[in-house]
Amino acid sequence: MYEKDGIINSVPLLKVIVAQPLDDYRMRLEFSTGETREFDFAPLLDTPCFRPLREKALFDQVYLDHGVPSWDGGNIDIAPEALFEAGTSWSI
Repeated sequence: MYEKDGIINSVPLLKVIVAQPLDDYRMRLEFSTGETREFDFAPLLDTPCFRPLREKALFDQVYLDHGVPSWDGGNIDIAPEALFEAGTSWSI
């Protein structure tokens, strides 16, 4: 349970706590729930907002801004919920 702006919510905020770029525009993500997932960014790279990430050097510069994967000084980001829902379970 958490409170935000005076509203009590029972679902905890989902945050990414580790974002590790992999080959082929995939990323290993550890979430605040303790789960680890893999997300394939390749299908998103044709959309205007993610097109700059085609530059692999920029893609690899992912950083976390309050639990949100971000790039280019915050000009590009993606919601942890989207990554969690569309990601696949990570298995070593």
